[in-house]
Amino acid sequence: MKISVIVPVYNAEKYVSQAVESALQFEEVFEIILIEDKSPDNALKICQELAQKHEKVKLFQHPDQENHGAGASRNLGLEKATGDFIAFLDADDYYLPNRFDAEKEMFKNPEVEGIYGAIGVQYYSEKAKEQYYNQYEDRLTTVYKKHHPKDVFPGQIHMRGTFGQFTLDALTIRKTSLQKMKDFFKTNLKLHQDSEFLFRLSYYLDLYPGILDQAVAMRGVHENNRITKVNSGKINPATTRVLLWNELNNWAKNEETLPENVKTHINRMHRSFEIALAPKIKKWGMIGKYLITDYPSIRSGLFNINFRKNLF
Repeated sequence: MKISVIVPVYNAEKYVSQAVESALQFEEVFEIILIEDKSPDNALKICQELAQKHEKVKLFQHPDQENHGAGASRNLGLEKATGDFIAFLDADDYYLPNRFDAEKEMFKNPEVEGIYGAIGVQYYSEKAKEQYYNQYEDRLTTVYKKHHPKDVFPGQIHMRGTFGQFTLDALTIRKTSLQKMKDFFKTNLKLHQDSEFLFRLSYYLDLYPGILDQAVAMRGVHENNRITKVNSGKINPATTRVLLWNELNNWAKNEETLPENVKTHINRMHRSFEIALAPKIKKWGMIGKYLITDYPSIRSGLFNINFRKNLF
């Protein structure tokens, strides 16, 4: 196996060395691709030192050396990757020694296009734990049961709250299988571009469960995580998710092979967030319209916590 590990780096001077070292422990890791995204801290210098020290570490920046976000950075990493398999790692996270145990055996089967596992949580400070323990606790982030690959996409779309979720840090993809996708990460999404990518990936590729009962990687939680700004209330989560579902809705409308009932469900989820974020006068007009013309759009929203929070 030749695995390319793609690491977008932004404002991670305290953590990127640990991330790189955790990937270097594996013989299967062919290269570690650092995409430095114009960090405001000292991350670029540390990345340069890592690239000089380790032959497997390759450092890139965007052509204009400007900041383009995690999605664009991962896309550049995919463009530069030369391995047979792709894995991802955020610069403030790290792999555990069992990270590729399932991959070494399961990828012997050519039908396996991707493998997902579970990740745990590492709180980097007591302050971070105090702020975000209610969000992450100490539980694993994973799909809770082993499912047939054909059931992963419907489960993610229709039952994500009970189905669970998989994350980039614990995902490994056969590179040739990515050719099934027209594009990769949406660069206009500053948050949830990984979720949007994973939704579509699970539709096009056969993704198999790896290790789900124990972590294969750890998510680092600290005060400067992008996602913690949402969880702390600095950003309205419904605002970011309406953009996510807007992208999924645009994709669904143009994907001819997608069943009509799935397109309808995605459209209704998008509507539920739009209603929640609309100004009060427009909000109630939209609710009245959909109560008459498409009541399931309202019903979808009532099961959505962000819809309910923003309804009144």
